[in-house]
Order: sequence, then C-alpha cells, then structure tokens
Amino acid sequence: MGAGLLTGALLARKGFYRLHAVCQSAIVLLNLAVIALAMFPSFHRQVSPQLRGKIGKPYYALASAHAALGVIAEIGGLYILLAAGTSLLPRRLRLTRYKLWMRIVLAAWWLALLLGLATYARWYVPLR
Repeated sequence: MGAGLLTGALLARKGFYRLHAVCQSAIVLLNLAVIALAMFPSFHRQVSPQLRGKIGKPYYALASAHAALGVIAEIGGLYILLAAGTSLLPRRLRLTRYKLWMRIVLAAWWLALLLGLATYARWYVPLR
C-alpha cells in the first residue's frame, strides 16, 4: 500500500489528477478492507484484552499507537474521498484546501505504516 500511496502522489505531481484520484481511492478502500478483515480482529484478539497494565510494554504500545494513528489516517482518507470525490457531503463540510489536507493525511499514513512495520518487527522478528 505504501507503493500505491507513493504512486498516487507522483500521479498528482505530474498532473494526472483523475488517475491520482482512482489510485488513492483504491488504496483507501483496500486498506479499509484490510483493517476490517485482518487488523481489527488481530488487535482485538492479541492486544486489547492485555492492554490494562501492559500499555507501556513495546509489544502493546507499538500496536496501540499503530492502531490509533491508522484509524485517524483511514478516517481522514475516507473523508477526503467523500469530500473531494463526491457531492455527498453538504457544501459546508467539503474541503477547500485539498493539498493541505491530503498532505496531512499522507503524513499520518506514512507514520502509521512505519509504526506497522515496527509492530511487525516487534511481534514476529526474534530478538537476539
């Protein structure tokens, strides 16, 4: 998904806005499916039952930070998709400074992606 986000950003930079919209929309919707089908069940099974008293441990802290930032980034992506790509939202809820909000959400996505990689490493890469 990181490669898709980068591709979408490059498409916008080159002026291919329609392709940019299709690419980024596909990534946002694919990520929503991954969250619903894999990440949420995994978090619910492995992390949330143990959070009380263990949030300070890297195993739980990384996963929780990844989940929190990932949810914020996904909601931001869905909002941009609705605000920029449809007329479903009332005018007062639509975006006027697209670039600013897209960059903020992109930064959140990249941070969430890095936290996801750190979570994966902590969970599945054996410590030496």
